[in-house]
Amino acid sequence: MARAGLTADRVTEAAAELADEVGFDNITVSALARRFGVADASLYSHVKNLQDLRTRVAVLAARELADRLSDATAGRSGKDSLTGFANAWRDFALTRPGRYQATQMPIGPDVVAASQGHQRIMSLTYAHLSAYELPEPDLTDAIRLLRSTYQGFFELEASGGFQHARSLQASWTKILDALDSALRHWQVSDRPPGNEHESDH
Repeated sequence: MARAGLTADRVTEAAAELADEVGFDNITVSALARRFGVADASLYSHVKNLQDLRTRVAVLAARELADRLSDATAGRSGKDSLTGFANAWRDFALTRPGRYQATQMPIGPDVVAASQGHQRIMSLTYAHLSAYELPEPDLTDAIRLLRSTYQGFFELEASGGFQHARSLQASWTKILDALDSALRHWQVSDRPPGNEHESDH
């Protein structure tokens, strides 16, 4: 690729592709420069440093994941929405492993606030559970249950950690059934008097 064609967006997209190939933690400016056929210094006209590059990939990945989650939950509610959301997230983790890892990267609140992808993921996460009608703080507790369940499953699946002959898809379906049941039968926490209308959103 010609050096004159480099832009911050092209560098970020190439870094995301590299992350999917070698792992998000393994991307480097040097490896990316070799992909473009330029010296490392050429990339520093477009990204500040490795941390900036990784943050840009995280923002890109969040935007792409938000699009998938939005499409998967549009017009759905209850278990259908839960299933669509979870399947879209799992598919993203399987087909875009480096990008998925990037979405788990801790980034500053200022970056999160400016990232439409991160903002949409948070909104979609709360919205797709609306049919279960969980008040706070139970809604946050439920989201933490889902996130930890998904993340554990994705990481074990990606690393080959499931060795039993049982179909992973069959187990995944049972897990979603169990999560739906847990949400429908959630024992709501006692709330202090006077806080009935307070929310953490």
